[in-house]
Amino acid sequence: MKLKLLFSGLCLGFASLQANAQNTTMQFGSPVKGPLLGFGVNLTDFSASLPDVGTVNLGASLMYWQGINKNLDFSIRYNGLFSDYAKPVPNQDNKLISELEGSLHLRALSDNHFLNPFISAGIGGGTYSGSFAAYAPVGIGLQFNIYSESYIFLQANYRFSFQDTKLDKNTFYSLGFAVPLRSKSTPASAPVTPPPPTDQDGDGTTDAMDECPTLAGPVALKGCPDKDNDGVADKYDKCPDVAGTVKYLGCPIPDNDKDGVNDEEDKCPTVAGLAKYAGCPVPDSDGDGVNDEMDKCPTVAGTAANRGCPEVKEEVKKKLAFAATAIQFETGKSSIKQQSYSMLDEIVTILNEYPDYNMTIDGYTDNTGNAAKNMELSRLRADAVKAYFVGKGISVDRITANGHGIENPVADNKTAAGRAKNRRVEMDLKLKD
Repeated sequence: MKLKLLFSGLCLGFASLQANAQNTTMQFGSPVKGPLLGFGVNLTDFSASLPDVGTVNLGASLMYWQGINKNLDFSIRYNGLFSDYAKPVPNQDNKLISELEGSLHLRALSDNHFLNPFISAGIGGGTYSGSFAAYAPVGIGLQFNIYSESYIFLQANYRFSFQDTKLDKNTFYSLGFAVPLRSKSTPASAPVTPPPPTDQDGDGTTDAMDECPTLAGPVALKGCPDKDNDGVADKYDKCPDVAGTVKYLGCPIPDNDKDGVNDEEDKCPTVAGLAKYAGCPVPDSDGDGVNDEMDKCPTVAGTAANRGCPEVKEEVKKKLAFAATAIQFETGKSSIKQQSYSMLDEIVTILNEYPDYNMTIDGYTDNTGNAAKNMELSRLRADAVKAYFVGKGISVDRITANGHGIENPVADNKTAAGRAKNRRVEMDLKLKD
């Protein structure tokens, strides 16, 4: 009776697992082993618990095998064992012991492999000298796939007893062969020729694939038209009459500040600028209100009137004017007197403060003596001042020296005081071109 109840429970469990296997196949889309019917030969060894009993008992099995998913199978098997095993004392004659068990088999690989190892665990029970006892088989096995038409199963289980007074722990070995249960094949029906696909707008995209079946369009756009040929179908194009880009839904790349530089390349997208400066206005590095393209002194703040350069301070102009009278030369010579060096050094400081300015040096004499000699002397004196500045590190390119002789007198040459004023070297700072 207990064996029948166990059989009924295993059948109900099998029916549930089979339904689940069908759902699993649909869910994962993977091959699942179909139902198999098989036969096996078994060896059961009770010798570990009863040394006096024959060590190995021969038996046979009928088994049903079914896949649940691509790596998990379920089986039900009936074992018939010819043995004199019984507790507490062995039978005198060999008798048939019937067992029924259900197991799950977890495979390492999917069924399309020839050699496939697996592990098993299950529940079973049998009659031993008229007494029912339950056990749990666990073990390992190998599955051999023969062209997916049949399977060979080699198993070794250790079976734990739930009732030690009726059944001892034992080992079970089985070699089985199983083939698929095939359903009746139905005669193949005559092939039905499907109707030719329709293409209402004749654009080469069938209506089944055409998103605009009544409007002709390119195949690449699933049959929808594209008036501006920008690769965005008119039905999705926010600017269908103007070519644009997919990124902007068929519209051109925007230029919010209307400076001719699109926003993707414009580093100042909200302020109009120039392409030369990546869409930004012309820079004004020194912040003096004169942009760098117009600024003669782009790194030093100046005034717009002076083209972006700083104005020469009034005190500097006065110092240059004073130097015209303060620089002294040896009489009739171009040699600068030593007491004039401090004044010249101050002029060097001014030249360093105004690096964007050049200096002109103009030498003059009074009208005493030969005019040609006076012209030469004035030139030499202007050159002497220039040489002094160059010797102090001022670039020779920044200084221009000229001699004018008796020209442009600033005082009356008829008096000694006037002639002294006319013997002069004038210096002026001019912004570089």
